[in-house]
Amino acid sequence: MELENILIDTKGHVATLTINHPPANAWNLATMQDMEKALDALEEDKTVRVIIITGSGEKCFSAGFDVSDAGNAATTAPLGRTLWRRIDRFSKPVIAAINGFALGGGLELALSCHFRFMVDAPKVTVGLTELNLGIIPGWGGTQRLAAVVGKARALDMIFFSKKVGAREAYDMGLVNHVSEPGKVVEDALEFAETLAKRPPIAVSCVLKALSAGQYEGIDQGLALEAEGSDLVATTSDCIEGFTAFLEKREPAFKGE
Repeated sequence: MELENILIDTKGHVATLTINHPPANAWNLATMQDMEKALDALEEDKTVRVIIITGSGEKCFSAGFDVSDAGNAATTAPLGRTLWRRIDRFSKPVIAAINGFALGGGLELALSCHFRFMVDAPKVTVGLTELNLGIIPGWGGTQRLAAVVGKARALDMIFFSKKVGAREAYDMGLVNHVSEPGKVVEDALEFAETLAKRPPIAVSCVLKALSAGQYEGIDQGLALEAEGSDLVATTSDCIEGFTAFLEKREPAFKGE
């Protein structure tokens, strides 16, 4: 698959998706369309169980919307909302490896991912800085930041366009793991490989139930939990899990 601004590297059951739109990995229409194609391909690929999203280079994960492509904003902005929501509700775990600063739509992308790893390096910060421009976060940031760090802290960060480093982000629960410089993708890959060993159908069912509860309410979340529970009971992975437990060995899940 030929993509201009998104790179895909697959190792085993883990696919690393790299935003490759220098200098700031910002989102113009072409990059957004490449992202959509990449997500389509990775969702259909049954060999891929976990996805990592990172930025090219060492300075920037993503700076958000590409203002030089403002002429396409009427198309890019709605597509960004749709894709970030899709990532939030993706059927496979998605990990953000924040290798450099993530601002505006870049942090909104990271917030859409299920896990966030961030490099602890001088001047590397994350924040929703849109109010500095007289606009507001428009790709899900108001909702997802509050869900992750709480309403009061989210309002403080958004109202004053505050940017935080890795340690502060970790302390407030904004990121799950802090990495040394040059190691964030490596750390995310190690985590992803461990996660990829978990039963894929069960993992997908958990993601669907959690997403339904968040977006559609607890009753729908519980309904999908029950549906998923019935489904996994019929899988070969269920038999493998119980067999491995009785045989006192590690299970080898196949997603069947």
